[in-house]
Amino acid sequence: MKLIDIYSRYKKDIQYIESELERNIQSNHDVLNETSLHLLKAGGKRIRPVFVLLSGKFGNYHLENLKNVAAALELIHMATLVHDDVIDNAITRRGEQTVMAKWDNKIAMYTGDYIFAKALTVVTQLENPKIHQILSKSIVQMCIGEMEQIRDFFNTEQSVRNYLLRIRRKTALLIAISCQLGALAAEAPRNTVRTLYSFGYNVGMAFQITDDVLDLCGTEKQIGKPPGSDIKQGNITLPMIYALQEKDLKEPLLALINKIKQTEDQSDVNQFIQLIRSSGGIDKAEILANRYIHKATKQLDQLPDIKTKKHLHDIANFVLSRKY
Repeated sequence: MKLIDIYSRYKKDIQYIESELERNIQSNHDVLNETSLHLLKAGGKRIRPVFVLLSGKFGNYHLENLKNVAAALELIHMATLVHDDVIDNAITRRGEQTVMAKWDNKIAMYTGDYIFAKALTVVTQLENPKIHQILSKSIVQMCIGEMEQIRDFFNTEQSVRNYLLRIRRKTALLIAISCQLGALAAEAPRNTVRTLYSFGYNVGMAFQITDDVLDLCGTEKQIGKPPGSDIKQGNITLPMIYALQEKDLKEPLLALINKIKQTEDQSDVNQFIQLIRSSGGIDKAEILANRYIHKATKQLDQLPDIKTKKHLHDIANFVLSRKY
């Protein structure tokens, strides 16, 4: 089953979450209202809200409870994107101008802060203290992950382990708790909540690895931004780490990385991408992503045999094969 088919089964509920997102970021301040809606209107996969909804199917499915988890997590994700674009000096995202590019850095930073604050306002409508504890701890870890990424900009000596720890905090954790909190909000059994967290964590790891591969192999139309954005920003990703381990490629790659760091010349970026593609780095990264998806789908064996389990399986496979 394709992702669009899964989404169509939950179309009404997803549209409701979308309307909640728009309602919750509405502001009486004209500029804040415009900037906050800008990224929302650009769309997105909304994979975190979908995981919340699907996980809720393993308990007492009440959309009015789940909407607060789904909207809060997607708003947190949106806020981090606005902040990331400032740090990365990114001009486009999802094929549209970033808030930073359309307005400026100051407006973008306060827009991200505003969206983040709105997310916290939404989640306070849930009375379960466990949800608040998990969410707050996860936000702390996400911030650490972002700081570690900044620390490691253009660090060509970092290990695969460093990379995996970073993406665990930066990406996988939010997807993991989307599954976990969806199940918690639906009062699912404790074992089910734990299993869904593990499923989401492994999917999240594969999601980020695939994202990093797409930055090197996708087109601007597919990924909504110029290929090679990671290296221009100094972000050394898994395929690059693997390629740097190849003796015949290490020196030319290091020379190009140094040039890109100084000039950000697109011809150097294109040459760098071609070298990475000629290495074994892409294949090795894809193999590791595949292992994470295998771990994720094995977790599903522990869940009740309902239709939703098949849908989670299909989304996991989409993450591995996606081109956008």
